[in-house]
Amino acid sequence: MYGNLKTILQTELDEIRAAGLYKGERVIDTPQAARVGVGRNAPVLNMCANNYLGLASHPDVITAARDALDEWGYGLASVRFICGTQTIHKQLEDKLTDFLGTEDT
Repeated sequence: MYGNLKTILQTELDEIRAAGLYKGERVIDTPQAARVGVGRNAPVLNMCANNYLGLASHPDVITAARDALDEWGYGLASVRFICGTQTIHKQLEDKLTDFLGTEDT
């Protein structure tokens, strides 16, 4: 049905692997931090995450996230313009407005 497509794709993948450009999945088996565990190897420096400040594992952030889950649940199920803006969003916007010294956010 696909003719030579499978062969062509396999050849392309083989060339990518041979060039050292094939990206395999790395399973991180520790919480996000500056160093993470990947399999049985020694911890590695995590230079590819958005957690460069290390806040993902900070106890205060974890506590605040738990508190927010207890109060607000998990997610809105859609964008706020469809399901509505919650007061917690407006509170955050007000704090950002004050912090940034702008008229609105």
